[in-house]
Amino acid sequence: MARSFARARYGMAVVTAFLCGLIFASALDLTPFGHAQQGQPPRQDQRPVQQEVRPLLEVSNAFVAIAQDVTPAVVSIQSVREQRTARRGTQPRAQPPGLEDLFRQFEEDQNTPREGSGSGFVVSNDGYILTNHHVVADADRVTVRFVDDRIFQANVVGSDPTTDIAVLKIEGRDLPLVRLGDDTQMRIGDWVLAIGNPLGLDFTVTAGIVSAKGRSIRGLLPPRYAITDYIQTDAAINPGNSGGPLVNIRGEVIGINSAIASQTGFNAGYGFAIPVTLAKQVMDELIEYGRVRPPILGVSIDEVDAVDARAAGLEEVRGVKVHGYGTAGSPAERAGIVAGDIIISAAGRSVDRVSTLQRIVRGHKPGETVPIEVMRFGKKMTFQVRLGELEPEPAVATTRGRTPAGVAPEPVRYEKLGLTAEALPTQLLQQVQRTAEQGGVLVTNVSATGPAYGRLQARDIIVEVVNPGPRRPIRTVADLERVMSSLKSGDYVTLMILRAAVGYGESAVVNLQVD
Repeated sequence: MARSFARARYGMAVVTAFLCGLIFASALDLTPFGHAQQGQPPRQDQRPVQQEVRPLLEVSNAFVAIAQDVTPAVVSIQSVREQRTARRGTQPRAQPPGLEDLFRQFEEDQNTPREGSGSGFVVSNDGYILTNHHVVADADRVTVRFVDDRIFQANVVGSDPTTDIAVLKIEGRDLPLVRLGDDTQMRIGDWVLAIGNPLGLDFTVTAGIVSAKGRSIRGLLPPRYAITDYIQTDAAINPGNSGGPLVNIRGEVIGINSAIASQTGFNAGYGFAIPVTLAKQVMDELIEYGRVRPPILGVSIDEVDAVDARAAGLEEVRGVKVHGYGTAGSPAERAGIVAGDIIISAAGRSVDRVSTLQRIVRGHKPGETVPIEVMRFGKKMTFQVRLGELEPEPAVATTRGRTPAGVAPEPVRYEKLGLTAEALPTQLLQQVQRTAEQGGVLVTNVSATGPAYGRLQARDIIVEVVNPGPRRPIRTVADLERVMSSLKSGDYVTLMILRAAVGYGESAVVNLQVD
């Protein structure tokens, strides 16, 4: 009992000493109380100081100044096609899924006048206006309206479907102008403004950044010789923006809005503009000659992937793969370039992709000689190519034959490539305009686990082995079997094929690594 009482007295003494210490420390201000955060909380009515918001004010003022400077030179374009009988045999322009141009095309089966709207901008004191080809294609009457409600009838000076550029001319005085910039100096992430007339909302300004450069969009323009070198932006653009300017932070036009990537036909964050340096080249030719005079190498080309690069002996994935020639006796063929070559430089400039090569060539004139450097299965070679001029493309006639009677040939399985093939039926021989002596081997199935998956497809026709040399035609299944018997796992084989699925048999070069 006495022991318990002693313990209690001791505990009370400790507590009393602790409390006395707190009181003493407080009196001397040794342990001041404070909040968990440093300093006093801001007042509810406290506003940001000028220094904090100055950068935002500067950006905002820049956007305002650009809009005020450029918008007066932007026009709303109304296109009308008069009543006419529907043209037979015409079909709507094919577009890749999810990609839409920004102008509602005329419907070929309508017998009443059809109207459409787009945008454009004035580029000269004497009334020249840049816009898209698809805004004024097939139009019988074109009217332009300025933000001050002045209205002019416009003449179509010229139009080029391969670049989607058109030039209009109006007669007027005191016309506001835009300043053309240099798209090659733009960087991914730079601010841009899109100005146009989307969805009937005239003279709308939206802002965003350059999302990508050199973007290719297959299927949006006519495939042969089309130049697809778009600037990608997330500035909101919609139907009606076609032909309007994409402007940099200095108020200079660096592109012409042309297309959007969308599943709905409206803005989904991805818009595409034609580089203004390309547009200016086309405009100058249309004004001087009434038509474009694009120089050509005369080759069909494609992007290079990792397999193509290794087969060519490149240490990195870059360049442009040559599939074949645009026409017999093309400039590239005369110079010595062959299918399977990888173009790695042109005119002394490195080539990393198709759009780069197109822009380099487009910067020259027909008749000029350009050095083209290629990799040919481990060997670097240079050819002097005298550029040709693009001529109107002739119509391609095709014939159809009947499948021969009798039992279909027995398919042969090629495990090393992961595909099944058979002798080319007579029907397809006629379709791709080959003789029985030329022959070929038809791919009937491609295994999802083999080297050919994603590179070959059913109805492709193997017509030649390009590498390993010597080049050999593939006329029969036996020809292909002899080639395959000489290859071991890890080897590369380069095949020339025809894409029968496209109708007339477009040629392509395919590199495969043997299993």
